[in-house]
Amino acid sequence: MLEFGRVNILKVHAIDERGAWLRNGREQALLSKREATGTLAPGDVLSVFVYADSSGQPVATLRQPLAEVGEFALMRVSQVNAHGAFMDWGLAKDLLVPPKEQPEPMKTGRSYLVKVRLDREGRPIGTARVDKCLCSADETLENGQEVELIVWQFTPLGAKVIINHRFGGLLYRDEIGDRLNYGDHLKGYIRQIRADGKVDCTLSLGTRSDFDDAKGRIMQVLVAHHGFLPLHDKSPADQVQKTLGMSKKIFKKGVGGLFKAGLVELTDSGIRLKDK
Repeated sequence: MLEFGRVNILKVHAIDERGAWLRNGREQALLSKREATGTLAPGDVLSVFVYADSSGQPVATLRQPLAEVGEFALMRVSQVNAHGAFMDWGLAKDLLVPPKEQPEPMKTGRSYLVKVRLDREGRPIGTARVDKCLCSADETLENGQEVELIVWQFTPLGAKVIINHRFGGLLYRDEIGDRLNYGDHLKGYIRQIRADGKVDCTLSLGTRSDFDDAKGRIMQVLVAHHGFLPLHDKSPADQVQKTLGMSKKIFKKGVGGLFKAGLVELTDSGIRLKDK
């Protein structure tokens, strides 16, 4: 069975003046003559994206879209008219985001996070109403799980993220500082699933290797700065990130390890290498 709006593995059944006919069981999709090169032959197996054209017929393309059905991607608006905004999503035909699927009027040349879905005729369509596409955590998520994150909104608390293209979550500002941008794709972890279904995320679980790396990095920068860094537990997270390239949480753990080992001393103005 063909999966519309997704990449399918199909076999070339026949080739004619219109292009190559690709089959999966009894269903078939047309790969246009523009993409069906002369080296293509019946029996070849192809990875193609399948969607319905304006008449509802299945068509295939070798080009890969920025997102499949059910996925989000940052897309640029190529044009806007009365029908909506047309997004460049990597295919010859742009993806339509109707006016009702725009939380604010889209503008040509700007980029927006868009989720791909199918309309009633099985044709790909987009929505930028991210909040309405996300759901609370379910049994597929658990604490400590590695997940895919997409940044979609900033708040005083931090960055709202899309988890695995399905759920909403939050990365706290004390960890991320100002280093993230709208639309960034990140690897992260589930830090905590709350009783109300909301999810706290983190970019690091704080493993032993993370702390060892942090201690090594802090020592390296201390030596480069003549044995003193003006950083302490009240330093802003973005200052820690800019100076050391790590979250404030990892910084505090690393400094604590160095202090216990007798390698640094802590002052009100910063941390200093201990004289041997």
